[in-house]
Amino acid sequence: MATIQVDIVSAEGEIHSGTASMVFAPASMGEVGIAPRHAPMLTPLSPGEVRVQDESGNEESFYITGGMLEVQPYLVTVLADTALRGDQLDEAAALASQQAAEQALKGASSETDVARASMELAEARARYRAAQKLRGKR
Repeated sequence: MATIQVDIVSAEGEIHSGTASMVFAPASMGEVGIAPRHAPMLTPLSPGEVRVQDESGNEESFYITGGMLEVQPYLVTVLADTALRGDQLDEAAALASQQAAEQALKGASSETDVARASMELAEARARYRAAQKLRGKR
């Protein structure tokens, strides 16, 4: 079976490096699936879950807050703003962040405050959804 090299990096450093049979990522246009020999692509990423599937079908999950996805026929690079391994997500903290972001959005007065609060709420919701999903896998 063909594989593709996957590198997930953030400002903090390398989060993951290895081979995969499939990669799923939250592109800004919707979730994309990348297989070996995929056409080259460069796209922004939305907050959410990146899933790396190995040759035996096992998946490893990572949460990102956004970034860029670069795809070459034998290499996928996720350049994340911030990235966490799935097992590092804390559901209670994610829920608290989501609730705080909702309150900040309600209290936002200027256009800039609303935009920033909306972005924080989107990230918090994505983190909470990823934490809930991963809780079911544990």
